[in-house]
Amino acid sequence: MVNLHLALLSGTKNLKSVTVSFRIPYFTQWGQHVLVCGSEPVLGSWNVKKGLLLKPFHRDDELIWSGSIPVPDGFQCEYNYYVVDGERNILRWEVGKRRKLVLPDGAQNGHLVEFHDLWQTGSDSLPFRSAFKDVVFRRSWDLDVESPLRVITDKLDQQDSVIVQFKICCPNVDKGTTIYVFGSTLKLGQWKTQGALKLHYAGESVWQADCLMQKDDFPLKYRYGKSDQTGKFSVESGSNREFVVDFSTSQPKYIVRSDGLMREIPWRGAGVAIPMFSVRSEEDLGVGEFLDLKLLVDWAVESGFHLVQLLPINDTSVYGMWWDSYPYSSLSVFALHPLYLRVQSLSETIPEDIKQEIAQAQLQLNGKHVDYEATMDTKLTIAKRIFAREKETVLNSSTFKKFFAENKEWLKPYAAFCFLRDFFETSDHSQWGRLSQFSESKLEKLVSEDSLHYDVIRFHYYLQFHLHIQLSEAAEYARKKGVILKGDLPIGVDRNSVDTWVYPNLFRMNTSTGAPPDYFDKNGQNWGFPTYNWEEMSKDNYAWWRARLTQMAKYFTAYRIDHILGFFRIWELPDHAMTGLCGKFRPSIALSQEELEKEGIWDFNRLTQPYITRQLLEDKFGASWTIIAAMFLKEFQKDLYEFKEDCNTEKKIASKLKSSLEKSILLESEEKLQGQLFDLIKNIVLIKDPEDPKKFYPRFNIDDTSSFRDLDQHSKDVLRRLYYDYYFQRQENLWRQNAMNTLPVLLNSSDMLACGEDLGLIPSCVHPVMQELGLIGLRIQRMPSEPGLEFGIPSQYPYMTVCAPSCHDCSTLRAWWEEDEERRRRFFQIFLGSDNSPPEQCIPEIVHFILQQHVEAPSMWSIFPLQDLLALKEEYAARPAPEETINDPTNPKHYWRYRVHVTLETLMKDEHLITTIKDLVRSSGRFYPSSSGELEDQDAVVAILEKQKLVANGQEELQQVVTVTTGIPMNKETVAVL
Repeated sequence: MVNLHLALLSGTKNLKSVTVSFRIPYFTQWGQHVLVCGSEPVLGSWNVKKGLLLKPFHRDDELIWSGSIPVPDGFQCEYNYYVVDGERNILRWEVGKRRKLVLPDGAQNGHLVEFHDLWQTGSDSLPFRSAFKDVVFRRSWDLDVESPLRVITDKLDQQDSVIVQFKICCPNVDKGTTIYVFGSTLKLGQWKTQGALKLHYAGESVWQADCLMQKDDFPLKYRYGKSDQTGKFSVESGSNREFVVDFSTSQPKYIVRSDGLMREIPWRGAGVAIPMFSVRSEEDLGVGEFLDLKLLVDWAVESGFHLVQLLPINDTSVYGMWWDSYPYSSLSVFALHPLYLRVQSLSETIPEDIKQEIAQAQLQLNGKHVDYEATMDTKLTIAKRIFAREKETVLNSSTFKKFFAENKEWLKPYAAFCFLRDFFETSDHSQWGRLSQFSESKLEKLVSEDSLHYDVIRFHYYLQFHLHIQLSEAAEYARKKGVILKGDLPIGVDRNSVDTWVYPNLFRMNTSTGAPPDYFDKNGQNWGFPTYNWEEMSKDNYAWWRARLTQMAKYFTAYRIDHILGFFRIWELPDHAMTGLCGKFRPSIALSQEELEKEGIWDFNRLTQPYITRQLLEDKFGASWTIIAAMFLKEFQKDLYEFKEDCNTEKKIASKLKSSLEKSILLESEEKLQGQLFDLIKNIVLIKDPEDPKKFYPRFNIDDTSSFRDLDQHSKDVLRRLYYDYYFQRQENLWRQNAMNTLPVLLNSSDMLACGEDLGLIPSCVHPVMQELGLIGLRIQRMPSEPGLEFGIPSQYPYMTVCAPSCHDCSTLRAWWEEDEERRRRFFQIFLGSDNSPPEQCIPEIVHFILQQHVEAPSMWSIFPLQDLLALKEEYAARPAPEETINDPTNPKHYWRYRVHVTLETLMKDEHLITTIKDLVRSSGRFYPSSSGELEDQDAVVAILEKQKLVANGQEELQQVVTVTTGIPMNKETVAVL
């Protein structure tokens, strides 16, 4: 493309040019500016420093930014808007597709063409994510690009005339739909639909039309609308759109009016969540399997759900025992878990003896819970027998060769790792001798066809191939049925994994990830994963992350980002820690020694070493304190103690306790004694940075330590102020920038719909960034993100959220109701305004009310754990409620083994439960799929929303519950209006 500026400078004569003007309303803070940057040199060639800086002006209450450049005839480019500071450093940018600038056909030399745009937010791009584009709004018919109607252009010579091109994006249209624009001028029908301007389809969900207008047509008010096959006309929601052209300051000949998305009733859907291993069907063997998803999708559709959410499904076979049931500790972020393989589907010609072996294994393994080890051993044994029979046929097939070619970059290292893990009997690759250090040459020798163990390597190829086929079959089935399959992106990988072996430079192997104290654990959590080396990852534009997301997108159309706070900052612990309390945020701005000294803080040994006094030992251990002191401590000053060298970390303490014979004379259990010793070693005020001795971090909850309480008042005042500054103030800009460096890469790596798990200690920068990027947050009622609330109020949740009564990391709705009498009573009082005693059991009526609260919330998604849905029926609630909990976050060695006690086949036949759930979804105004996979008539949705009875309906129902369970009718005046 010709650079017009260079051409003009070189003296070229009579070069035809068109002036392009950009105009966008956008409010900025003082010192911020808006600029346009694009693909051509006149707009900076995507170098923001060279983009077109716009100038602001006010029109009524709007701040509008505008600017112009001359371009040659026939000019085209891509562009976007950016917010920058005074030095043109990027502060934020538009999310979504790049804009396209194409000059109108009639634009001539000397014409002014104005592009009137609206800022693209992350939420604007959601309809183009695969969850909506390929599933919810999936069409069995194609929209043909239409030729635009010709507009008479000779009247442009008249003064004060202009051709306006109206453009609107409408991704959700039924067959036979026509889009119109109508408004206050006669050209747009004067608000009569009969005279509305019909738009034509221009591709990529954009509809547009040109209209010749004069000065008298402005200021213009207008709206867009739809007309279906029957001629029924529906108008977009919201206030009128307004359009002003000031002909006294400019004489545009063309105005391209890009109005963003058509404003329709916000799309709201519902879904079900269940781990893959928890599913039960008549076909599976000991655990839920990928092919079970087809039946689960059928049940979801019948129940009115548009989404099925799973936990991570990657291979976690690190230890070869039940510890591997932890689905967030990935052996490989690319490989699928062999646990979910259906061995019956490996071949069409399975011998009778193997079929009998499978049938016998089903009888033995389909018990109350998952028997992880036995199920894995059985499946691998059977799969090896079938592999021995058909390996040459399968591995020489064109289908396998295509799979291998597309996945060999991760498949070969994975297969080699599995072989070495079994050969050395450990996944700790630091114990593999010369093979500890990965290299491509070593890999090629390991997977060579000439190697004696080549069949072992090929077996892992074979397993992954069949897992891919089975999951792909289920995923495509879900898409055709209009059901989103939602996966889970773990925040970490196991330190003994394929990824840390192949890419050690991407991880900080001497650290561990976790979370500071929160709702789940007052002592914090230590997940054991190494933290990421973000600086190293950025060097290839986060290729490892992009590959992960690309792989996930083969199967899923939506995903949950586990612990999204980790992309802002991660809670980092030293590798010798076992608990999660004494960590620091990475990245973060530490307290410097100079900063502390200026505040009068000098004694760093006192503040950074465990503060252990004789009085503390007597208080904690009673008469046994002398034995404890002799075993673990030494007195370095009168009545002051420090840990001995062989037990001065948590891991050393644990190791010494296990090997010590003297512990037998102590009355306390080993677990209790370990906890008490851990309390001693965590009794500090400041944590010294292991890489820079002049940097310090305040220990979380320093007020809880005797070390802090025994300080002088001045030191306490200073440290308390610096503590608050470190955790709640000084990091915000740093954490925002860190997230903006990483999260957009994830979002742009695939077209899946992204949701972020944003529970816990939330920095103030998190929600604005998520909103800017179009990330959907999570709301759990018993863990409110709003300060001062004990319970979240679903009717007040933001639209860009997933709301749920519980999740896999907490007790189920039924268990929560029954585990805490006082909290149950407070919930009853808050949401009913009643002091009556609530029922002790979470009866179906209580479940129905709480589910109704959530399904009627404004949130885009209401997603319910399957256990909470089954609690709607007493027959399915006979099992002790605690047995339905999937995970206990306070226990790092929790056994993830919950299985639904009823088969999917049984649930499909339970018309009463299906009807109850579907009625909940329908009555709430949420959209639901039909059994054919096409959207049903949603007129009922509109009617319900217009009546605005979302909360009242639920309160009336719970009023009846109270009457039934307590015999005392409620006074309507006492019902809390939320």
